[in-house]
Amino acid sequence: MALKNFKFNVIENDKFARTGIIETHRGSIQTPAFMPVGTQATVKACLIDDVIKTGSEIILSNTYHLMIRPGVDRIISAGGLHKFMNCKLPILTDSGGFQVMSLSKLNKVDREKGAIFSSHVDGKKFILSPEESIRVQKGLGSDIVMIMDECPKKTTDYNVINKSMELSIYWAERSKIAFGLNPHKALFGIIQGGLFRDLRTKSLNELIKIGFNGYAIGGLAVGESQNEMFSVLDNLKNIMPEDKPRYLMGVGTPADILGAVKRGVDMFDCVMPTRSGRTGLAFTWNGRINIKNNKFKNDNEPLDSNCSNLNLNKYSKNYLNHLFNTNEILGSTLLTLHNINFYQELMFSIRENIKKGTFDKFHDEYIDKL
Repeated sequence: MALKNFKFNVIENDKFARTGIIETHRGSIQTPAFMPVGTQATVKACLIDDVIKTGSEIILSNTYHLMIRPGVDRIISAGGLHKFMNCKLPILTDSGGFQVMSLSKLNKVDREKGAIFSSHVDGKKFILSPEESIRVQKGLGSDIVMIMDECPKKTTDYNVINKSMELSIYWAERSKIAFGLNPHKALFGIIQGGLFRDLRTKSLNELIKIGFNGYAIGGLAVGESQNEMFSVLDNLKNIMPEDKPRYLMGVGTPADILGAVKRGVDMFDCVMPTRSGRTGLAFTWNGRINIKNNKFKNDNEPLDSNCSNLNLNKYSKNYLNHLFNTNEILGSTLLTLHNINFYQELMFSIRENIKKGTFDKFHDEYIDKL
């Protein structure tokens, strides 16, 4: 059977907010979409089948981590990342640029060679060029591949951000050449430029000239305020291609997502629901709950009585409090699944309200509450 080509169609618009469908040969993805993060070929504390039951239609994995452990050759020998981790969903892999900046013990950037860094695990030296990043992602077999970019630390130094943005454009060109032609896969460009409107605009325009299947907004998960992030999105929303998916990388909270959807974003990923789930923080329609708090010791109500999915409403706050305060692994599993499920409920509600033309009302009702 012939493989389905990668394709994106916008379905409905409600001002800048929009719904759409991303088609891949591994399945369709309804947008706006949230991608649970499976950094090291696992969504931590969860079976992949349970992640699918939450309504997740795509997950994210990480090039940097997988090239270090277990190594791309080992994953290739297993038949690719999907077989390696028993995942039938589409997978997006990020290029590793952010992790080089944030995790590696020592790193330097060479325009031609790429990022030269020491592993945060054992200090082993690696060189991650645009070509190597694409090679690794091809070996993983991901469905959406990200270009290699440089993700600088937050700074107000215009010259530093400009130099980094220009380098990312050069690496984007090399990434496109290394990716080649494959209609069944997608290659996304990454817009950089910090908080500077002219640099963000230039970055986007140069990426459009190169031509990509989608456009991501990078460099907005490195310490910016929500208002700063929304300002960048406001400046981009009128000039981003309407026929390509828009992906806000590494973001964020439910309120971040609501505000970004209002500004035309289609795709999101963040470790927050899973990481928070492992540490006792639950996301609910009434706001966040720290389940370790003593006030839940005698609360025999579930986190959400309406959530029958995965029988999550069969577990009381009293019980979850006990699990976390005795360091039982089941607590992390239940709360992680609860949080992923909540995020997918949020995305479903966002899509439904866009369809009905009531997204602004929904946004205003929940942006502060969440």
